[in-house]
Amino acid sequence: MRKIYVIGIGAGNPDHLTIQAVKALNRTDVFFLLDKGAEKSDLIRLRHEILQEHITHGRGYRLVEARDPGRDREAGNSGYAAAVDDWRRARAGIYERMIAEDLGEDECGAFLVWGDPALYDSTLGILGEVLRRGSVSFDHEVIPGISSVSALAAGHRTGLNRVGRPVQITTGRRLADGWPDGVDDVVVMLDAHQAFRHHMDEDPLIHWGACLGTDDEMLVSGRLSEVAGRIDELRSAARARKGWIMDTYLLRRD
Repeated sequence: MRKIYVIGIGAGNPDHLTIQAVKALNRTDVFFLLDKGAEKSDLIRLRHEILQEHITHGRGYRLVEARDPGRDREAGNSGYAAAVDDWRRARAGIYERMIAEDLGEDECGAFLVWGDPALYDSTLGILGEVLRRGSVSFDHEVIPGISSVSALAAGHRTGLNRVGRPVQITTGRRLADGWPDGVDDVVVMLDAHQAFRHHMDEDPLIHWGACLGTDDEMLVSGRLSEVAGRIDELRSAARARKGWIMDTYLLRRD
């Protein structure tokens, strides 16, 4: 049966790969890559660098690339879930075709996932959809990776939680609706609109990071009222330079 590895490759630093991930890379015959366009070509380039650095067997491997279908970014809150469902179905069709056409029955394929496959990534859900369709069968194994959340905490030399207290991981979209109940430490991902600005009056401590693990890594820490402007400047400059930005932050309320 075909074998698929879903490999967490960390937040951008080739050194983030675990020994388990490196072993899986060296057992893989075919790597599946989704091209997100010229603006995000860095994401493909970093994947190539990881393969070149960590694959040592010398017997060669194949790369199969397809264009990412993209998601409707203009959908408001009411249409968000439907837009994500449409995007995942489109991706499932692409994954299904690539696995059926480009992976032999006795070969191993792999998807290289930023951070950790279990944290705000769609690959596992999409592969589950492919299996439910029933047109192609495969076994799959998940290799955990260092998430941007872990890289953020390490970069700021802090823990995510305080003694005996919970921490919640959420999205910018949810944070914009209000601070989560029952927690004072909140990690925020997938925030395209700087939802922390909804909480300026509370003036929490913020540990912010972008492009974590890469040569372009940016870190800012301080009271939100004091550093929000600096974060704005860094985000805008990075987006103008790169065409995209991925950031994560920890908000800590007294």
